[in-house]
Amino acid sequence: MQNPFESGQIKNYLALYAGVVVIMILFFMASTLFNENEDIDKKVFHTTTVKTQNLEEKVTQETNVSAPRFKLLDKAY
Repeated sequence: MQNPFESGQIKNYLALYAGVVVIMILFFMASTLFNENEDIDKKVFHTTTVKTQNLEEKVTQETNVSAPRFKLLDKAY
């Protein structure tokens, strides 16, 4: 096996490495130049409180919830 330092092949390896680094730098510069920063609107949440329902409405809702949704069979087969 030949020593790349003695045969002059090290120049090719350094040129390849430098080329890769230059391409990476160019892609980084292109991505920062063409990347448009969009202004993001600040989200505003409503801080007003909702009035609670009447007690009668709550009772009717609770009775509706307690009723079974499905009718069971009279006999188990």
